[in-house]
Amino acid sequence: MAEYGVLALLGEAGRKGMRMSDLAQRSLMTSGGFTRLADRLERRGLIERRRSADDGRGFEAVLTREGKALLRKAWRQQYGDLRTLFFDRLTDEDLRNLTEVWTRLDPEAGTEHAEGSS
Repeated sequence: MAEYGVLALLGEAGRKGMRMSDLAQRSLMTSGGFTRLADRLERRGLIERRRSADDGRGFEAVLTREGKALLRKAWRQQYGDLRTLFFDRLTDEDLRNLTEVWTRLDPEAGTEHAEGSS
């Protein structure tokens, strides 16, 4: 599960990747534990580590082509599971109501809604 979390964070970060220290912090791992996890991901060819372009001192991690492919596969599986376990059980009306609730909970959508009603 920790591996998926790191891959997902790197997927969100895009081509620039993320600093290793930020990944460790966001993964709620110690630096030593995260280094071991990053070592495993790198050995499997899922991530690549490189010197930070910002200061040259720290390291950043980026997804490799293989890492991106595995993450896409995991996202497809996760989407399929959510659909089967959750969305397929709801009626069209349930889905409309759920969409309305999610829209109210989204801070950006709430701002747009508030601005639009002024």
